[in-house]
Amino acid sequence: MDMRKTLDQAFRTAFGAAPEVMTRAPGRLEILGNHTDYNQGTVLSVAVDRATFVAAAPSGSTQCRVVDGVNRSECSFDVAALGAPNKGDWANYIKGLVVELEKRGIRVPGFHAVLGSTVPMSAGMSSSAALEMSMLLALLRLARRELDWREQAKIGQACENLYVGAKTGLLDQFSSLKGEAGHLVYSDFRSLAVRTVPLPAGTALVVANSMVKHNLTNEYNERREACEQAVRVLQRRTPAIAALRDVSLAQLEAARADLDPVVYRRALHVVGEITRVEAGVSALQAGEIGRFGELMFESQHSSTHYFENSTAELDTLVACGRSLPGAIGARLSGGGFGGITVHLVQAAQAAAYASALGQLYRERTGLVSDIMICTAADGALVY
Repeated sequence: MDMRKTLDQAFRTAFGAAPEVMTRAPGRLEILGNHTDYNQGTVLSVAVDRATFVAAAPSGSTQCRVVDGVNRSECSFDVAALGAPNKGDWANYIKGLVVELEKRGIRVPGFHAVLGSTVPMSAGMSSSAALEMSMLLALLRLARRELDWREQAKIGQACENLYVGAKTGLLDQFSSLKGEAGHLVYSDFRSLAVRTVPLPAGTALVVANSMVKHNLTNEYNERREACEQAVRVLQRRTPAIAALRDVSLAQLEAARADLDPVVYRRALHVVGEITRVEAGVSALQAGEIGRFGELMFESQHSSTHYFENSTAELDTLVACGRSLPGAIGARLSGGGFGGITVHLVQAAQAAAYASALGQLYRERTGLVSDIMICTAADGALVY
């Protein structure tokens, strides 16, 4: 499906004219750096070749109408009268952007829009950030304004935090905006600096959905509090420590007796992950793809035994993948407690790997996994 042609035609059918602007923003995968963002750490992620597209034009009034060009659902609202969000309404991801732009003195005109996406929903690829960034680029063009990309990311985060009600960080928006074909995105969540790191040619990403979904609010909050508790204890020894980003593995080990065992394990995962991100960058720059894959497996071991945000199903997917021809590395991707695994594989064997992975997983769990092959893609753009 050519999404641009599909949306152009859908826009003309719905509104009787051509769109004034068309945008695209990709979904993302977390490759290394699990739960490090809120600890002021670093993350390696990737923008994938699945994206959300938006076609839009001014409506000539304050009225807005947005149509999903794929499933034909739609929403309508007035930009001059945005009240409280309706819980569970996908339009909140759009209304929240308008609210945040208005806070920054940017008036968004009423508009017509058609959107369509190839990012699967609830599959750990951040379909929400893809929608936000694609729609935001369209709204800025309609408002005849430009913003720094970091400010764009913060608008998307604020939309989710304050309007949608999801406590998300900046990783999803950073990845969607700054992706580059054939590269991973390295994000530093202390300095907010971003750069890209080349992936070796001949590799592909296989994404496998465990088909297990947990409500992770309590688990997420417990992990975050454990990280903060570890920092408070470590500050007694070293007052300069502001976050787990500042803690070495040696410092953590030296303070182990002072820490609750669970808190120690949580901190060990995060400090280890930040260490693995830096080692991963070095491995990629040296062309040591096998070493990078081992770091992914080490990350999964840490999630299973230290952070305990893996599940039996995620562990099974990684174990199945590790046994297959073409395997380089694999781990859970995202918050965990269910969701997806990401597998770095030899591109020539990706299709066979995906098929075999699905078969093994079904034999061992009775579950049928949704599996797809992805590549690293460019970030958001206006056509």
